[in-house]
Amino acid sequence: MSDILRRVPSDQFLSRFSMSLPAGALRAWGKLNVPVYRLSGGRLMNKVGRAPVLLLTSTGRRSGQLRTAPVLYLRDGGRLCVIGSNAGNEHAPAWSHNLKANPEAEIEIGRERTQVRARVAEGEERAELWQKMNAQYKGFDDYDQRTSRDIAVFVLEPR
Repeated sequence: MSDILRRVPSDQFLSRFSMSLPAGALRAWGKLNVPVYRLSGGRLMNKVGRAPVLLLTSTGRRSGQLRTAPVLYLRDGGRLCVIGSNAGNEHAPAWSHNLKANPEAEIEIGRERTQVRARVAEGEERAELWQKMNAQYKGFDDYDQRTSRDIAVFVLEPR
């Protein structure tokens, strides 16, 4: 494989690019990502930089409808961690609000689906997971600097 195909854009480039997009463009990208990810069994659109992507299906807090979003994740032992950064936009992503209202959700990694229960990490646990996520994708610190809101860090544990 050529060097050009193996090169991955830097996390700094990716975070700056995502922060330059309007919120609607981020949502549109996410809506495109879901069917491509599913049709390819997670072989396509499964990473941002070197960070892995899962599909998170939560229940809409207002609509009651199932909603699926691509989200970067960190595997930490038997649990997973996701961050509701929304590229540092003023508003948290809808899935973050959904998980707070109803923590029961489903994740897809490749073709494997798992039922999970979400909770918001607090204190030292949050700080530790934030640090681990940033070691994997350095864009989260950029997102945090962009917004005044507290960015939620979620722990997803299998049910």
